[in-house]
Order: sequence, then C-alpha cells, then structure tokens
Amino acid sequence: MASWVLSECGLRPLPRVYHQSRTGLTSKTTNLLKIRQLPVSKSYNLGSSFKVSSWSRQRNWALNVAIPVSAPVIEEEDKERESVKGVNEHEGEFFDPGAPPPFKLADIRAAIPKHCWVKNPWRSMSYVVRDVAVVCGLAVVAAYFNNWVVWPLYWFAQGTMFWALFVLGHDCGHGSFSNNPKLNSVVGHLLHSLILVPYHGWRISHRTHHQNHGHVENDESWQPLPEKIYKSLDNVTRTLRFTLPFPMLAYPVYLWSRSPGKKGSHFHPDSDLFAPNERKDVITSTACWTAMAALVACLSFVMGPVQMLKLYGIPYWIFVMWLDLVTYLHHHGHDEKLPWYRGKEWSYLRGGLTTLDRDYGWINNIHHDIGTHVIHHLFPQIPHYHLVEATEAAKPVLGKYYREPKKSGPLPFYLLGTLIRSMKQDHYVSDVGDVLYYQTDPKLYGPEKTE
Repeated sequence: MASWVLSECGLRPLPRVYHQSRTGLTSKTTNLLKIRQLPVSKSYNLGSSFKVSSWSRQRNWALNVAIPVSAPVIEEEDKERESVKGVNEHEGEFFDPGAPPPFKLADIRAAIPKHCWVKNPWRSMSYVVRDVAVVCGLAVVAAYFNNWVVWPLYWFAQGTMFWALFVLGHDCGHGSFSNNPKLNSVVGHLLHSLILVPYHGWRISHRTHHQNHGHVENDESWQPLPEKIYKSLDNVTRTLRFTLPFPMLAYPVYLWSRSPGKKGSHFHPDSDLFAPNERKDVITSTACWTAMAALVACLSFVMGPVQMLKLYGIPYWIFVMWLDLVTYLHHHGHDEKLPWYRGKEWSYLRGGLTTLDRDYGWINNIHHDIGTHVIHHLFPQIPHYHLVEATEAAKPVLGKYYREPKKSGPLPFYLLGTLIRSMKQDHYVSDVGDVLYYQTDPKLYGPEKTE
C-alpha cells in the first residue's frame, strides 16, 4: 500500500490505515481519506504516472478514477463531506457508490416475484384504450369551449397524455407490452407516430441505451460529455446545452442528429445507429412519421394553423419537455454525485445501478410508473404495472445502491430545483480514468466573480 499523498507543499506520508471489512470503514478511518468529490477506490490517477492505492491488493476492486493534481483546501473538507460528491456516510459507515456491489444481477432477479414477469396483453391494451380516450376527450372539450381559460389547462393535460402515450409505446419497444412482437410493433407504431416519434428508429437507439447504461462513450442518451468533446463545442452550443429551457426542448434535435460527439439520425436507415438487417424497420417507421407529419400539415390548412397549434403543436412541446425532464433526471441530479464508467470497470449491473427512481406525485399513475426506473433499467422486460412491486421486492438486495426517491406533492414541482442545480454542476467528465464523476465548468456562464 502506497504511503504518500499529494499535499499543497508536495509529498507527505499518510497515517497508517488498517483494512476494514467490505461493508464499510469506520468514521475515524474515513476522516483520514477525505478527497474532494470522489469516493475512495483502489487507485486514483494523479497525473500521468502517480497513483495512490487505498484498498487491499487482495481484492480485485480496481477503480481508475481521474482527479485533478491540485489538492483541495483541507479546511473546507468537512463542509464538502456533508454534501458528499459520490460518497455517502451514515451512522459511521463509509459507502462508495462506485465500488462493485456485493450482489449479482441474478440475486436481484431471484428476489422479484415470478408473477411480476408475466405480461398481460389485455391489461396492456386497456391502458392504450384509456389513454387514447382521454386524449380525444381533452381535444373535444378544448375545441368546444375554445377560450383562454381552458387552453392553458388543456395544453398541460394533453401534453402529459402525449407523454403517457409515449411510455406505452416505449413498453412496446421493450417487449414488455406483450409477448407478441407483431402486436408490439403495430401498437408501438400507432402510439409513437401520433406524437411524431419514429418507432423503430427510437426503439433501436433506446435498446442501445439500456445495453450500455452508465457507460461514458457507449451510452446513447444524456450520457456525459468527455472533457475533450465538451471543450470542442462552440460557446453557443455549450451554453444552450446547459441553460434552461433549451435542454428540455432537445428531443426532436436528438432524433435528427443525436448527441454531440455522435453521428447519425433516427430516420435514416444507413445511420450508424442501425445494423444492415434493421433497414426495413427504420424505413417503415420513417414512412409512418412522414404520414403523420403530412396529416398535421393538412389539418393545419383545414382548421387553420393557429387552431392546430393550440390543439396539437403546444401539447407536443409539453410532451417533449416531459420526456427530456424525466429521462434526464433518471440519470442526473442526485444529492450525491453518481459514477459513470468506461473500460473494464463498466458492467451492465454497475451501469444500471447509477440510474435513479423519481416520485412524480399524481403523475405516477398517469405516466405508468415510469419513475420506478432502476428495476426497469435492469429488467426492461417487466411490465410497467409490476414495476412498483418488483422494486419493493428488490430493495433488500440492492441496499445502499438503491437511492430512495424524495416524496413528491401532488405535482412534482420540486424536481425543477433538482434540474436547475444539476444543469449548473454536471457539465463534463474527464477524458482519463475508468470511474468518473461529473465536473463543473466555472466559466460556463461567464468569468468567475472575484470578491
């Protein structure tokens, strides 16, 4: 075990640290290992060649974490510790969210009741009928009254229902809607085309997201930007990406051009997103999307563009904001920074454990419990109507790797504060290291203020 650590004055010896059990370190020991923003792991990169080891070499828990060479100010560490950047300390125990969990994916699977895996197509279809009926009913009521007291209420309600339709189509894409691929495809195309989403194009990229969740380079949506890519962005793009409300309007842009650093389109069959045998699926979905876009354009001529904007256009953008808000906050914005991985440190299980559950109050039932996200990410084949029960059954196995979501009021207004804080803090990750945490660009919104 290495016995030297960087200080502001150069190298100084570390006090002797005795090995602790896997369940945690005592509070006295953790006081010796305070490192700003990062949990303790086997090795940290301190520049090009210097490493500090803090775990027994007998355990294969290697975490290659990139941190700055400059050391933090020691006097501020106690305060930093309370707002823990990736490290939780409770009742004297040390918990490193970036360490490999003591359980396997099979242990979680075994804890989930068998009936939670059963897909009932009739029950799934009942949600489709319910949601489509509500969408049609809302449009009829809004058009009948046609006054400015009703329209804002309609926009929020209908945009939320468009989001609910998306979630049901999302279940079709995962195959959790039913065991019948043809039924899943037909229902998925109908639901997603209605809200201008290319079903197969999205389904395939979303599959990539689940298969690579938590991986810096290979994840597909809302993955962190490596520092090199972040700094290569022009100032306008960089600022808009982290300035509300623009990130909450990003989904249509993502469908056309993906995220920074990635190429391709969800509409083009030759995109890097797709394998050659998926061309026909992509063409089919793009044709359905085009037909819906043409229908919207025709209705604009028949009903008038203003009326169509009120009935469809504004609810569509409310839906986009719901989608961006939910998908972003399921992977960002926790009180303690959570790890992202690359290289040998990534695994399907460790990547999935960095996702977050969220409580949306009254909206939970409307958008089909999509907030129960951890179990959904690990086992996307579980139907949405079993996710809550499956999550409760898995909690004893997950332990501290499950972060209990904050309880919401009737409407989840508290998430706006979480979103704003994350946008101000979570900007990029280092280009080096295998276990990474978000870093903040203090110059993003202009030069730092000096007192």
